[in-house]
Amino acid sequence: MLPVDATAKPPRGSAWSLLGSELKVLFGRRRTWALLLALAAIPVLIAVAVRLSSTVPAGRGPAFLDRISQNGLFVAFTAMLVSVPLFLPLTVGVVAGDTIAGEASHGTLRYLLVAPAGRIRLLLVKYAGALAFCVAAPLAVALAGGAIGAALFPVGPVTLLSGDVIQPPEAALRILLIAAYLAVSLAGLSAIGLFLSTLTVVPVGAMAATVVVSVVSQILGQLPQLEWLHPWLFSHYWLGFGDILRQPVLWDSFASNAVLQAGYVAVFGALAYGRFATKDILS
Repeated sequence: MLPVDATAKPPRGSAWSLLGSELKVLFGRRRTWALLLALAAIPVLIAVAVRLSSTVPAGRGPAFLDRISQNGLFVAFTAMLVSVPLFLPLTVGVVAGDTIAGEASHGTLRYLLVAPAGRIRLLLVKYAGALAFCVAAPLAVALAGGAIGAALFPVGPVTLLSGDVIQPPEAALRILLIAAYLAVSLAGLSAIGLFLSTLTVVPVGAMAATVVVSVVSQILGQLPQLEWLHPWLFSHYWLGFGDILRQPVLWDSFASNAVLQAGYVAVFGALAYGRFATKDILS
């Protein structure tokens, strides 16, 4: 049994080396790359399906689907919209749920704490790694969507939701802004996954619970009887990136989303620390 020492200060520079090691391990895993490749496959499948189909009925299917054949940049917009409800939360849930529970299941958590890292520092590093994946996941969808769209369809000026027309370079910047919006949107879910990961030594359980929480939040967000609760759900602003497709860009949803996610990070980060700082590490 390891004694609890949340105040131990590691040598200077050890936090950065620990973060570098975490990112190296995370992005060196075949599972991480399999998740990113699975996300990148979404725009590829959409683009190939549109390319092989003779017509795309207007008004049916995801937003922007009927515009893809005229402008390949809409592949990225459509793919990110399709990825939000399930695929992005699923992959983030896998990574976040594995943060602490994965180390415990492999018997390495004890050795990480024997090293001069400190529990709070280790927790912060694990969350930073999960946040890095939150950035990489929507970026993989955006880049794959832009690449396959440009390869299979013509690329030209994009008509925004406000009716304004922008040139492809600015449209590419809007795609990256949407990816950033989604990365912020996933920060709260990642904090929930970190907390759930401190409750068990079975990573699959934490992963599944994180995904279930995501699904439940979205279901609650669809119930009109719970309209009073909707602004407090971490998934409430997930689809608010439509404001980025206006001229000028409306930042209200971005700011409200960031504040909401910061609240979830603070609450579940504190819960994760409270649990982890008093937990007996036996493996």
